[in-house]
Amino acid sequence: MGTGPIGLLCEAVAKAFGASKIIGVDIVQSKLNFAKELGFTHTYLSQRISAEDNAAAILANSDLGPGADVVIDASGAETSIQTCLHVVKAGGVHVQGGMGKADITFPIMAMCQKEVTVKASFRYGPGDYELAIEIVSSGRVPVKKLISDVVEFHQAEEAFKKVKEGQVVKVLIVGPNEPVEPRMGYPSSGSGLTPIV
Repeated sequence: MGTGPIGLLCEAVAKAFGASKIIGVDIVQSKLNFAKELGFTHTYLSQRISAEDNAAAILANSDLGPGADVVIDASGAETSIQTCLHVVKAGGVHVQGGMGKADITFPIMAMCQKEVTVKASFRYGPGDYELAIEIVSSGRVPVKKLISDVVEFHQAEEAFKKVKEGQVVKVLIVGPNEPVEPRMGYPSSGSGLTPIV
């Protein structure tokens, strides 16, 4: 749940570790299009309906049968967290990576009846840096593809506005004395949500 930088990295790591079906859910269609090009097998544009109804649509549209083995919420949005617990299968795992409001309404019955294992993540744990360096340096997680736009330093304020408005995923701001060079393998300024291939 959530196809911003954290959600995209979760997808890339899941894929690197052998996940065969990866579903991206978001409220912004352009982010879902970007996610699909990066390797998500299915995407779903979350609707303004109940968490249970969104979950039913996700399960049906993604051919997940009784539910997902693992769900990761990278958004922190209350409705997203609720939807996760209706998407995960009985005995499955819910990982909470996104942080939103301090207190939310939580479908505890769904969690308990399914005997879901809930794990929380706050930044990183022992060994995470070494693992991240290993999978990035091996090419199993293509971090360059996560950059949706490159801007010059004087355009930084506008870049932050675009991020806040959901127009871009991850922006690389080039230092004030560094030229933006197409040969870097990054998209040029204003390219929108097109991944580097």
